[in-house]
Amino acid sequence: MRVLVIEDGFEYCETLERFLPEGFVWVRAGSGAQALEMLSKDADFDAVFLDMRFDRVPEGELLGDVEAVTDRHNGDRVAARRFLEDHQGLYVLAELRREGRDHPVLLSYDFDGEPTRWRRLAAQHGRVDYLPDNAAPSDIAQRLRRLAS
Repeated sequence: MRVLVIEDGFEYCETLERFLPEGFVWVRAGSGAQALEMLSKDADFDAVFLDMRFDRVPEGELLGDVEAVTDRHNGDRVAARRFLEDHQGLYVLAELRREGRDHPVLLSYDFDGEPTRWRRLAAQHGRVDYLPDNAAPSDIAQRLRRLAS
């Protein structure tokens, strides 16, 4: 199974490559923009593993309208950036779908405390699922296989 891992660090790729080397090929994109570019050149991925938070990406590389988010935060650009960082995975997912990419997506985030939000996201974005950040690699593998089948 070939999986595009979208994360701003290297933690997920390193962990997944170390603990799930067989049966998977892990390809990393360091930002949403890089992931979209990679998918435009090579859409042959079975699934996407998507981190939710991107606090190491320069502001210009974050997806989302910084000015509009700043307005929603009463002109507070720091709060707007923090919001974009904390929700970047959803901006990436929305852009994937807007471009017509229907890859199954596994989000690394714990929506257990936000069931209504999760139901809306799942209804809007099709084949998606989530696991908390501390999920075991074996759980990630199992969920990816189920999503891609």
